[in-house]
Amino acid sequence: MAKPYKTITLRLNTGQYAHLCKQAEASGLKMEPLLRQLIMGVNLRPRPPDTYAALLRELNAIGTNINQIAHNTNARKEAGQTDIDEAMRLVRQTYRLVKETL
Repeated sequence: MAKPYKTITLRLNTGQYAHLCKQAEASGLKMEPLLRQLIMGVNLRPRPPDTYAALLRELNAIGTNINQIAHNTNARKEAGQTDIDEAMRLVRQTYRLVKETL
């Protein structure tokens, strides 16, 4: 019974191996899956930092808050200064979070 995969041997010098290790670490993949992706022509990108997930959650919450302010403002047909101040505070918070994360 034939194996469902084929094995190849690849010889790398020290510099090439170090580069491969860096690429694997940056992508978040182990070496073999990284090489398979490269062979298939996949354009790999570095894995996003762990802080991105937290940033996306915060941005989602801020967007929800701004949407609620807009909904309430539309229902009343006017925007009070407190609504405007709160929306501006949320926008500034969003800007600060993005700037800190990037």
